Amino acid sequence: MISLNVQPEAPHADETSTTAARPEADLIFHGGEIVTVAGTGTAPGPEAVAVKDGVIVYVGDLAGAEGWEGPGTRRRDLRGQALLPGFIDAHGHLGGIGLQATIANLLADPDGDVTDLASLKAKLSEWAESDVGKQAKWIVGFGYDDAMLAEGRHPTREDLDQVSTNRPVLAIHQSYHLGAVNSEGLRLLGFDSTFQDPEGGVIRRRPRTPEEPFKLPFGEPDGVLEETAFEPASKAATEGLPLSASAGLFMKGVASAARFGFTTVQEGGVTLANLKLLRQLAPLKPFKVDVVAYVRADEATAAVADDPARDPVGVDTRYRFGVRAAGVKMYLDGSPQGRTAWLTEPYTTPPEGKPADYRGYRRIKDDEAVQQVGTAYRQGWQVLAHVNGDASIDQYIEAVETAIEACGPGDRRTVAVHAQTARADQLDRFKDLGIIPSFFPLHTFYWGDWYRHTVLGPERAAHISPAKWALDRGMIYTAHHDAPVALPNSIMILSSQVTRRTRTDGIVLGAGQCVSALDAVRSITLNAAHQYGEQDSKGSIEVGKLADLVVLTGNPLTVDPDEIKDIRVAETFKRGESIHPVHATTQEDAEPGPAVPADYPWHCSC
Repeated sequence: MISLNVQPEAPHADETSTTAARPEADLIFHGGEIVTVAGTGTAPGPEAVAVKDGVIVYVGDLAGAEGWEGPGTRRRDLRGQALLPGFIDAHGHLGGIGLQATIANLLADPDGDVTDLASLKAKLSEWAESDVGKQAKWIVGFGYDDAMLAEGRHPTREDLDQVSTNRPVLAIHQSYHLGAVNSEGLRLLGFDSTFQDPEGGVIRRRPRTPEEPFKLPFGEPDGVLEETAFEPASKAATEGLPLSASAGLFMKGVASAARFGFTTVQEGGVTLANLKLLRQLAPLKPFKVDVVAYVRADEATAAVADDPARDPVGVDTRYRFGVRAAGVKMYLDGSPQGRTAWLTEPYTTPPEGKPADYRGYRRIKDDEAVQQVGTAYRQGWQVLAHVNGDASIDQYIEAVETAIEACGPGDRRTVAVHAQTARADQLDRFKDLGIIPSFFPLHTFYWGDWYRHTVLGPERAAHISPAKWALDRGMIYTAHHDAPVALPNSIMILSSQVTRRTRTDGIVLGAGQCVSALDAVRSITLNAAHQYGEQDSKGSIEVGKLADLVVLTGNPLTVDPDEIKDIRVAETFKRGESIHPVHATTQEDAEPGPAVPADYPWHCSC
């Protein structure tokens, strides 16, 4: 069973902590709207917050805070801005955030300017001539969305051959569950008409012609790779980045997360090798935010099967230099926007070449799901499972039920990540089984129109990310950004839950699933802390909790709901120290991080 009382980390070995003979705060916040998230949100907030040694020591009126003031106390006048608890990333990929900032940006508006295949190819070609691109083995970019391209389709091998014919090229879909490669990339991967689709994945094929020889049984690949067929391309391309770029991925991810007010982030789905690497790197240059790591469940389960006496994850009850391992991450299906998620009812419009009753597909078999959950429960690992389609949610529920029957009940904080198409009856089962839904509400903004018109149809689309259903059942839910699938944009996480307004048509997608601004804030503060078992030290502005705080240009609880999206993060504090914005004052501060071994193995699994 997971620890439900994760202990705050002691100061790092190179840090000092002094306590004056009389109480003297290091920092006092005042002069703005303070949202504690500790109550109902209806009463006026406190006037001031005092911080000492990275911990909140006072919350109340300004006169009381001034009792903590001394010669060394710094005062932070909020000047009418809002102070909230630091945001907590309920699910994301820290290294993927850094990758997003390193390779070619293929995103559409508002995060990029790729509008068609011509601009996609231009971005890849431009990156190929950059310093990093020239050293990389693959030409690689992230974030194209076929729903936003003028042609309304994925790039093919022929499209990407126009970028290069002698270097492999990979364009990663925004879902990070599929991508397209050029002919050279297919050659290096060994994917041809004689190569069968792997279990849990699809190699899309060109239409067969009457002249095609029968000896080519599976059809010629068209360049688009889904799920487990895509993963080898992603692995090869990211491992092919120059060492200088790879070394900075985690630090770039930290900087980006802090820019959006996150003080606790997740590395969700790392390999055992990467967990070891994280633990090795952290003492060399401790992370400025807390990093919670989850190992790929298939790899961890296999390691236990090989050696039952070994615990390959080694769950931490305390952060060590900013890193702790908490459990495992499962992958049961794919992406709704990529139409690989596993549904019980057919997609409204199936992908090209698929039958009318196409429902997507599972990534693992039922017995594998049962084995992975059961192993985690026996080992005391928290379980997070990627489940987008309602069929995959059914599979997960059955696996959890089986594990509970074998291991007994308990407060394990099992999580259903995304739960995009969860049905009302499945929310009932979540509540019965103690499963926390962690929704990806940015789907309502980015892909709400695509879901209505192409993927699910209006009725099912109106209930994606059903946060209100969870609240109606008295459940705790969390929300996340799943970066690099979306930018780690905390403000848009809030806005998308409150307004559910779509990107293109600008409609409200399922008004009945809208939640209050306070509930939205809770989903990335106190509720997320609860998901991690850290509710005693994080998630609200209360005496005794860590001074993980964020200053916003506006108060999401009091501005017009449609104006939440315009709020910006002014400053982020971790344990009372400002980590954004950061002005490098020494060469050490300016460097991206410590040296990384030459066989650095990182790649993203979203």
